[in-house]
Amino acid sequence: MMNPSRLLLRSPADLRRRARELLSIGVLAAALAGCVTEREAATPTDYRHRHAIAIKEGDRIVDVFVGRSRGSLTPTQRAEVAGFAHVWKREATGGVVIDMPAGTPNEIAAADSLRQIRSILHAAGVPHHAVSVRPYRPADPTALATIKLNYTKMSAEVGPCGLWPHDLGPSLDRTYNENRPYWNHGCATQRNLAAMVAEPADLVQPRTETAIYTPRRTTVGEKYRLGLSPATVYPNAKEGKISNVGQ
Repeated sequence: MMNPSRLLLRSPADLRRRARELLSIGVLAAALAGCVTEREAATPTDYRHRHAIAIKEGDRIVDVFVGRSRGSLTPTQRAEVAGFAHVWKREATGGVVIDMPAGTPNEIAAADSLRQIRSILHAAGVPHHAVSVRPYRPADPTALATIKLNYTKMSAEVGPCGLWPHDLGPSLDRTYNENRPYWNHGCATQRNLAAMVAEPADLVQPRTETAIYTPRRTTVGEKYRLGLSPATVYPNAKEGKISNVGQ
């Protein structure tokens, strides 16, 4: 405790200087507390917010391998191009871009295959104005480059994972002392969910309800009216069983 006699012996200038020092210390402490609060608020503890799934535009690419002496597609390649076109109609956000190799040994064969590719795309429902062609030169001009079919689509992304800004073991860090989840917790789960979802927009909002299946509703309603069980009966459901367990 400060001696009152010593306080009375100080000059007014000393008291003003002391007051300014205390005020500066208080302002600095408040500023540091604000920084800590802002930093903690910017780091959520919920892994769904810390590793949020972002909806972005990504690319879907299909490579068509063409040899230097072949100017047409194989049956497997024709099926791949047709499947590419059907998926484009369902999920694409832009037109189809065909990257053609230039200055490579298979340049002529690739140009001959292009006409067949465009014909398959058009037959599958891709309009001509939605297809554009652009040349590209691979890093190795002697290699047999591929014809690249690509379009943009909505995709879900998370990451990067594998960041460990704090020690997991005992330490003086407040993250450990307050038993908070470590930074990388939940990142792999979120990343797998983003990779598996068929429609990224489902992570943001539900889809619009589709029309009901009228025949099934009529059947169930009729069984309910007659007092019968509305459950579906499979008469041959047990024919494939090889064990009596559960019977």
